[in-house]
Amino acid sequence: MLHVRSIWNGAISFGLVSIPIKLVNATESHSISFRQIHTEDGGRIRYRKYCELEDREVTGQEIGKGYEDADGTIIPITDDDLSRLPIPTARTIEIVAFVPGDRIDPLQMDAAYYLAAGGAPAAKPYTLLREALKRSNKVAIAKFALRGRERLGMLRVVGDAIAMHGLLWPDEVRAPEGLAPDTGVTVRDKELDLADALMDTLGEVDLEDLHDEYREAVEEVIAAKAAGEAPPEAPAPERAGKVLDLMAALENSVRAARESRGEQPEEEAEVKRLPQRTTSRSAPKETGGKKSTSTAKKAAARKTASAARKSTAKTGQSAKAGQDTKAGQDTKKSTARKTPAKKTQAKKTSSRKRSA
Repeated sequence: MLHVRSIWNGAISFGLVSIPIKLVNATESHSISFRQIHTEDGGRIRYRKYCELEDREVTGQEIGKGYEDADGTIIPITDDDLSRLPIPTARTIEIVAFVPGDRIDPLQMDAAYYLAAGGAPAAKPYTLLREALKRSNKVAIAKFALRGRERLGMLRVVGDAIAMHGLLWPDEVRAPEGLAPDTGVTVRDKELDLADALMDTLGEVDLEDLHDEYREAVEEVIAAKAAGEAPPEAPAPERAGKVLDLMAALENSVRAARESRGEQPEEEAEVKRLPQRTTSRSAPKETGGKKSTSTAKKAAARKTASAARKSTAKTGQSAKAGQDTKAGQDTKKSTARKTPAKKTQAKKTSSRKRSA
């Protein structure tokens, strides 16, 4: 059990089962506190409590509490009056329901406490309630009175103990009306993709690694001034420019987050812009309209290649013409060889006709 002083003693009312408990703070503040001083000489500034009627300073044992009525009349209220209030929660944490944990809005959560078993008789019923909460995967909703008012609480299991979170009453939580942008905004899928990438990069963290850097910096300043040294100076904050391009801002955020974790940037997480194509038309010309030596060489090479292609084409055409001419001569010779035979045959036919 934590070796801290209990702030409230009572019992948990679980139906007809009563579990004696002690209420212990579950959290502690590590913030640095300052004293008020007189800036001219460093003297302490103290608040002294005076009685208006007797015009004298009074001690803590002489101070009680009272309620100021509408007409200014003070009505004294003692601790004995509050301890005898006609409500069951005066010294009891009364469980009224069991609900799923996701039914509780985190906005309602207030201070956190541990419930310690109040002696050996509480061991068995305390363990029974703890195991019942575990098996049901639910939390207990309870009412209790603390520091002069009735409060709402949520009981859940933390390790082997039962913890209780003070809850605000539902009517104490303000509605978020009029806080969202009142103009229509369209979010593109690419913007959501980059936001998801940024969430994936920043979302995984061990909460044990987080610490209060502000408190550490204040401690360094105090230590330096106590040693008569100049306090360390903070680096100048980077000048934040206006976010004109949401996509660019998301891309840079993802890249910076990954670099801070020592990760290599992933190409798919960025939206790449295609480079502009460069053509020969965009090449700069020399002053005076003269082409460069490399340009002249390239032009001469193009002319030589063009002349070679033309020469090759002419040679091919000449060869083809020669082939056609030879073919024509061969055809004529063949025709000439065939023609005498036809004439001889005609003469023989004519001779037969005369004989007849």
